[in-house]
Amino acid sequence: MTTVVKAPGEAAAEKKRASATGHPRGKRKSGSEGMVLNVFSHGFLAVWAILIILPLIWLVLGSFKTDVQIGESALSWPANWHFDAFPRAWNKGIGDYFANTLIVMVFSVPLTMLLGSMAAYVLARYPFRGNRPIYYFFVSGAMFPVFLALVPLFFMVKRLDMLNTFQGLILVYVAYSMPFTVFFMHSFFRTLPTAVHEAAVIDGASHTRIFFQVMMPMAKPGLISVGIFNVLGQWNQYILPSVLMQPQTGSDPERYMLTQGLIQLQYQMGYETDLPVLFAGVTIAMIPMLVVYLSFQRQIQAGLTSATLK
Repeated sequence: MTTVVKAPGEAAAEKKRASATGHPRGKRKSGSEGMVLNVFSHGFLAVWAILIILPLIWLVLGSFKTDVQIGESALSWPANWHFDAFPRAWNKGIGDYFANTLIVMVFSVPLTMLLGSMAAYVLARYPFRGNRPIYYFFVSGAMFPVFLALVPLFFMVKRLDMLNTFQGLILVYVAYSMPFTVFFMHSFFRTLPTAVHEAAVIDGASHTRIFFQVMMPMAKPGLISVGIFNVLGQWNQYILPSVLMQPQTGSDPERYMLTQGLIQLQYQMGYETDLPVLFAGVTIAMIPMLVVYLSFQRQIQAGLTSATLK
């Protein structure tokens, strides 16, 4: 029995030809599994998009119809476009509720971003005794259901004489949004380059100046992302305003938020159905958030992915 010994160059060339004629079984298997996973994920996202888009289309189209047209066909195109539902909804209180919500969020969102980013920056950049327990204390707040704190929160705000006041709801919104803000910004500040921070220290910059003039501009994508999440969360909040923003006396004015106003709009109808007005009110409440999200969509994606790309 003879053994054929091939030269190293000839063996390498034969191996190269074999690899060019076909793919290994393992690569074919992994490629097919990746294709199945890709099809499944895209199919799931398509179904999810349909479940979200169809109710939105139903709401928007319903605001331009009459009660009879809505009862006949929910998703049909309006035969005659009626625009009177929007001014009627605005005059029935949606305008006041809209203004109340803007007043609260003008103060609550910037305060949340300022205090949350400051706490996250200190916890991410300055090691000290008790750093990790304080960080875990903030993170645990995000896992604590708000329903469990409604009763003690009500009595706490009542003792401060801040029930049915804008400042009371602003403070509660800030405290409610702090855990997620600290958690998100803590991870983002840890990804920023340390050399820039050290250079600012060597140049004699104070801690306050380093934070506001060096670190904050570098953390702009993360701030925009978490800011949009806070805007969406506080704009759509219903439980906290329902507990804290109720008139306490007969002379106490109504300071309902927009989510409360939509429920009040439904109560005002009574037995008289006026679905176009209700749909118009929901559309008015929905449009600002759609504009904000679509305007900052790329910044949100950049902020969410920058931590993994750096």
